[in-house]
Amino acid sequence: MNGDRLDIRAMTADDCDRVAEIRVRGWQHAYRGLVPQPYLDGLDVAADAERHRERLLRGDGRVVNLVAEADGGGLTGWAAFGPYRDGDVLTGDAELYALYLRPESVGHGVGRALLTEAVRRCSAAGHARMYLWVLEGNTRARRFYERAGFAADGGEEPFEVDGVAVPEVRYAKDLLAPRG
Repeated sequence: MNGDRLDIRAMTADDCDRVAEIRVRGWQHAYRGLVPQPYLDGLDVAADAERHRERLLRGDGRVVNLVAEADGGGLTGWAAFGPYRDGDVLTGDAELYALYLRPESVGHGVGRALLTEAVRRCSAAGHARMYLWVLEGNTRARRFYERAGFAADGGEEPFEVDGVAVPEVRYAKDLLAPRG
């Protein structure tokens, strides 16, 4: 970011193309060696943008999409969060559904800024805890979340991409101070 000011704001329909590019390039960068390369190579930015646009326009307000925008640099990151999904049941907790950055933005505070704002909003909304899922083999992301106060809580979920197992582990962070 080279000292540019970073603005965290709500995503708009006009951002969908850039968000899709961030998500696809983020997958291709972060999951290289963890997810089959033909799958990563086949990710389609235009199709992903259309899915984002549809979800945003038909959304019910429960999912919050934020973007990070640097002065002079355009969009550099995207995060989505909302109610924690335990199967088909929504709980009173929050879940970070996604956090992706342009690969060249990794390590410049963009992810930290997006995560901090997501946590702040979830805490302000009264959620006691925030969860997220991360690929078990994604050690860089796991360290990032651990530095932000999240910890693996023993939850595991099978995840498969093109017939290859890429298991996920659940991380959690308490948001509200215990009353006492």
